[in-house]
Amino acid sequence: MHGILGCLIAFLLTALPVSAAGWDYVIGEGDTLLVSVWGEKDLSLSVKVRPDGKITLPAVGEIAAANMTPVALQSVITNKLKNIVKTPIVTVTVSDITNNKVYVFGGGVKSGVFPLTQRATLLQLLRQIGQGQSASRADADSASAQNADLRNAYVLRHGKKVKQNFQNLFVTGAISEDILIEPNDAIFIPAHTDRNIYVMGAVMTPKAIGYREGLTAMEAILEAGGFTKFASQNDTVIFRKDGTSEISIPVKAKKLSNGDLSQNVKLKPGDYVVAKEGIF
Repeated sequence: MHGILGCLIAFLLTALPVSAAGWDYVIGEGDTLLVSVWGEKDLSLSVKVRPDGKITLPAVGEIAAANMTPVALQSVITNKLKNIVKTPIVTVTVSDITNNKVYVFGGGVKSGVFPLTQRATLLQLLRQIGQGQSASRADADSASAQNADLRNAYVLRHGKKVKQNFQNLFVTGAISEDILIEPNDAIFIPAHTDRNIYVMGAVMTPKAIGYREGLTAMEAILEAGGFTKFASQNDTVIFRKDGTSEISIPVKAKKLSNGDLSQNVKLKPGDYVVAKEGIF
């Protein structure tokens, strides 16, 4: 997953203002609304939604605005003005959003609350999260690649998982898997419990290697200095956790040198690569 967030730049969509996004925005406490009544300057004003969810308009009085869309609120105001203005034409625009937020948590990212001030997709929001965690893009890329378990990440909406597994979206560029983020969504991104590959046994420098996408058994062995002269190269084994059980995957390095690419197994985080010694 090297440079995951850095690769997102090419895929980012231009963010649109709420008023132009075709998004059924829901007004909340603290939002600022621009109420315009055509031809009635005294009835047109900017008003903030109070903590009780209401606004006050001239000649109309208090109106409940929270939890309504701008279009629905337009209809309510229009009906109330019919006794004052002949054929009122009302427009409600959200000029400042303070209510809608997205909650991000999990060990793979720095938890926080992000204001949803404009139409945004999951891809765009994750880029924002990455930029907010470090001073430079390279640092953000590295932090995301090393810590975030994208396969087990999900978006929670109204208590239900509406999107699971961000791996294809970020690694292979599957933009069709992107979704529009909604107010009060919660995004969970866990950390990998073990991001290392452990190379042991008959290698020159037994060591732990930081996992990276596409790392193979032979690449890991080479990073550990290669086989010692005592190694039985056809007796290398990968030990891997599979749920609650452990599986072993044999690797025959000599067959690989003869062109059998099936022996160059791709590794997963937490794998142990053990090169056994031969019997002399």
